Amino acid sequence: MPTVPDHDSYIAAAPEAFRPALEHLRGLLREALPGAEEMVAYNMPGFRIRGKVVASYAAFSKQIGLYFLAPAISDQAEGIAEAGLTASKTGVTFPPHKPVPDHLVTRLASASSQHADD
Repeated sequence: MPTVPDHDSYIAAAPEAFRPALEHLRGLLREALPGAEEMVAYNMPGFRIRGKVVASYAAFSKQIGLYFLAPAISDQAEGIAEAGLTASKTGVTFPPHKPVPDHLVTRLASASSQHADD
């Protein structure tokens, strides 16, 4: 994917099948992180609080990645496992047709924002 300046451009450049899931994630993250600044870093759209990126997302060839601060992933490890997802230290990946449940995205974003000052 070419370098993009903002969330809208990133989503527009993503494969068409991924766009609805990316738009939905963006909306959930905006709602869960009301004071966050939208930004793009390392060619991934994200949300920054007090200078720290607390959430980001990316489209890959067959999946979407959703990333948070590492403590947020460990805080929500049980919910991630219950949703049938596999997590890395800082994120979860999933196919666009089987997204992360909305309530889990919200909990992960909230936990990540709480760790912004760590």
